[in-house]
Amino acid sequence: MSPDPEIRVLLVDDDPLVRAGLRVMLDGHVLAGAGTPRRITVVGDAGDGDEVPAAVRAGQPHVVLMDLRMRRVNGVVATQKLNAEPDPPTVVVLTTFDADEHVVRALRAGASGFLLKDAAPEGIVEAVRAAADGDAVLSPAITRRLIGIVKGGSGPVDRRRAARSRLDRLAERERDVAEAVARGGSNADIAEELHMSVATVKSYVSKLLRELGLDNRVQIALLVRDAGD
Repeated sequence: MSPDPEIRVLLVDDDPLVRAGLRVMLDGHVLAGAGTPRRITVVGDAGDGDEVPAAVRAGQPHVVLMDLRMRRVNGVVATQKLNAEPDPPTVVVLTTFDADEHVVRALRAGASGFLLKDAAPEGIVEAVRAAADGDAVLSPAITRRLIGIVKGGSGPVDRRRAARSRLDRLAERERDVAEAVARGGSNADIAEELHMSVATVKSYVSKLLRELGLDNRVQIALLVRDAGD
């Protein structure tokens, strides 16, 4: 199936200047490349997490750019509530800070990645495209920093035990793909490493999400790291 020619985006941030800047940057931007050009359309915005459900119902976005720190309902809680709904949009966290524990909490809640608010415009546009296509919005370098936070924390023993139990149910090749995802590899990287086609890697990732009951590939990475070495 070819990608939707329109990528609908919802902006969530408690700073109206940030929302205005993102709207100017994204709305009407045309993604050129192979195949049919795709247009980004900003379908709405919200100033706090408690406004998100109504804004999603109204705009039916593919991607939500979600601020973490808001006055009434923060981005982690808003993401959790969105992902409890059927067929939720993809959430990408917006933050002023680099990878930290708040970002990890948002990723565990179902966000597909995160962006720094001072990222270059082309980086934000590419992140929207990646999120709409189901790819993680995390570079390998950022993934390694997040993994360091997870491994450096004092998580409960039962989390590690539960993670190991879930991964032990996987077939050997599924485990190989899961571990490659945890290293931050793109589908193309994993295909080259494991001598597969990109389509086969995508199929394995989709199967892992179903079997493990996860929302996105970032959560696969966190589960693998929860299991430890």
